[in-house]
Amino acid sequence: MSDPLMARLRDFVQAGEAVHMVLPAFPAKSPSRRKVLGTLPDLAEALSLDALERLCARIAAIHPAGARLTICSDGHVFGPTIGVSDPVIDQYQDAIGAMIARRRLDHLDTFCLCDCTSLPAGSAGHDDRRAALLAQHGQSLDDIRSGLLRTDDGVRQLRGIIRFMVEDDWRADDMRTATQIQREAKARAYQVVQRSLAWGSLLKAVFPRSLRLSIHPQARGSEKLGIHMLPTADAWLTPWHAVAVDLGDRTVLMKRHQAENQGARLIHVEGRPSHYSVWPDRRRRSLHDRAAA
Repeated sequence: MSDPLMARLRDFVQAGEAVHMVLPAFPAKSPSRRKVLGTLPDLAEALSLDALERLCARIAAIHPAGARLTICSDGHVFGPTIGVSDPVIDQYQDAIGAMIARRRLDHLDTFCLCDCTSLPAGSAGHDDRRAALLAQHGQSLDDIRSGLLRTDDGVRQLRGIIRFMVEDDWRADDMRTATQIQREAKARAYQVVQRSLAWGSLLKAVFPRSLRLSIHPQARGSEKLGIHMLPTADAWLTPWHAVAVDLGDRTVLMKRHQAENQGARLIHVEGRPSHYSVWPDRRRRSLHDRAAA
């Protein structure tokens, strides 16, 4: 853990306060059906939320004041750049809130663009809030480009985002060339970084004392701590870009097409697709119960 993170953690401990963490995450399901089952949260999100609840519980076991974690859902921040509409994002975020309540994850709460008092409220639309976010906290795209290309970490981050954008945008009937798809993905990747940095700046202003977590790998010395919620072979893979796959001894994240290529069976819970399984039927009951919780 870096010195800035240790200093913030020490402040909470010395003050006898609950450790507060913020995690920008759970924006919306990927639009690519090669990766995910649909537009709503499924077992991948449920188990990931459970993991965050356990993290808080482990901290509470050694720190009497306990811990809380705020999920800062950034779907409306990125919507136009990732090809997901605002109504679909609303449905996803409402379902995440319902999942937290239903599973009694008492250490977790949520925060989104609509909750920020420094941005347009009331009848203002998501476009107005996004514009205000960029006006108040954003950098120019030229500055974003030069900043990313200046360091190896920046180049790796850009390549990772471009890869995701290409995968999410791929369609079997696409008439564009690979070069065109790559070029468009790169342009949108810069916008994703621009909005991500603006969102991070806003969160820093709203939660100035909180520990910042990230679902992506972080460089040494970073002010953010990278975490994994579920096992995955790809450090960039998230519950909203993947499906949960029951391997018998553990549940991991995979892209949907990878699970299907391995012969995994699609499992439905309460009439909805939930996850995949490569395990015999006799174990299916326990994971079914966890999905329905």
